[in-house]
Amino acid sequence: MSHMDILDRLYALIVERRGADPSASYIAKRLQQGTAKIAQKVGEEAVETVIAAMQKDKKELIGESADMIFHWLMLLADGGVGLDEVMKELERREGVSGLDEKAGRKLLKRRATDE
Repeated sequence: MSHMDILDRLYALIVERRGADPSASYIAKRLQQGTAKIAQKVGEEAVETVIAAMQKDKKELIGESADMIFHWLMLLADGGVGLDEVMKELERREGVSGLDEKAGRKLLKRRATDE
């Protein structure tokens, strides 16, 4: 079983639970609360992940990372972004220097503002 399988299954579960009863489903509750609340939760989990890393607490780093990824998947679903779209973007960047990729994004932004 691939590690991507679990991400795909979680994403599918999140999409499936959109219309569920918020009193019976954590996912439905979060999605009903809206983008700002979901984004806040991603931020909280990211901070907790960083704290665990800084404390060199491997068990907490694993757990908080899982929480962060789970909430990130909810944020993607809320925004109508498929996990496959993010994976395709990562594939596009594969083999490209991070500095070159970042410079390319800045160039595109400059072009967009010049028009």
